[in-house]
Amino acid sequence: MQIGIVGLPLCGKSTLFQTITKTHLDAATLSKSESHQAVIKVPDERLNQLAEMFNPPKIVYAAIEFVDVVGLQKGDSGSTQFTSNFLSKVKTNDALIQVVRAFNSAAIPHPDGSVDVLRDINSFETEFILSDLAIVEKRLDNVKKQILKTQDDHLKRELPVLEKCNDLLQNETPLREHRFAKEELQILKTYQFLSLKPMLIAVNLSEDQAAEKEKYLSMIEPKLKQNTMGITFFGQIEMEMSELGEEDTDVFMKEYGITESALDNIIKQAYHLLGLQSFFTVGEDECRAWTIRKGMTAQEASGEIHTDFYNKFIRAEVVQYTDYISAGSFAKAKEQGVWRLEGKDYIVKDGDIISVRHG
Repeated sequence: MQIGIVGLPLCGKSTLFQTITKTHLDAATLSKSESHQAVIKVPDERLNQLAEMFNPPKIVYAAIEFVDVVGLQKGDSGSTQFTSNFLSKVKTNDALIQVVRAFNSAAIPHPDGSVDVLRDINSFETEFILSDLAIVEKRLDNVKKQILKTQDDHLKRELPVLEKCNDLLQNETPLREHRFAKEELQILKTYQFLSLKPMLIAVNLSEDQAAEKEKYLSMIEPKLKQNTMGITFFGQIEMEMSELGEEDTDVFMKEYGITESALDNIIKQAYHLLGLQSFFTVGEDECRAWTIRKGMTAQEASGEIHTDFYNKFIRAEVVQYTDYISAGSFAKAKEQGVWRLEGKDYIVKDGDIISVRHG
């Protein structure tokens, strides 16, 4: 899973990237035109507990790749230019975090002359909609011409989906706000539409705005519709905390009323936005967390472990994490009736511990 961090210049997106990935980049590196990438382990206390019970030599956490997307430029008029290079970099991500600046600073002036949270959110929304609309209009024209020539069934299925997208975009509605059917999303997948990507709006506050978190969440609430969520964070404080030990970090968090780190909060929101969950495989050799989409069957989940497991799937041995911890062993779980065999159509639950039987 890849999450892109975007934002206007001087909003704090690179600060957020460095904080959650614990990578500290110098000014020379940050000024380069290449996007910065880092893979982080997804913290999971359940996996830690299982590892303590099995004591394997190898523990594998689920992982998320974060990308600090660069490429926005200042135009001749002084306003920010959304270049095709920047938009193409955004397209490759599964979800986006838009960092929006709420802090004032005379030393770091806002590139558009003033701080305006809603204006900055709308600037991205508008550019993404226009980019998608240009693609849809061109594709619609081609599809209609091809249908007249070939009567292709796939194109006939694609046409009404594109027409629906065109109507939404013409009405300035991001595609993520519409509930597309599974079959429709499969058609749209190849286009990598920007306004279809799940969005987490992260409002960057200064330390003297600690009492204003709810104010800014209320301000952006009208934007938080289908597949869009919002959080606040203290960029500079979080950056400083990322360089401290655990004890000093706890002191900082209590002082500013921070109940969880930016990383933990963002991962939680990202999993929710993308409809993700985790299951586990355990043993004396390895304990591992696997990330899958909610609604996946046991056979589909087994394919995440190995392609052969999907193709030769027979049964899945399943026990819920909480039941296993309560029982203390597989033998006890069987005695208590919480360990069971499931077929290929079983819908995997978050926290399931699974062992796949295959041919």
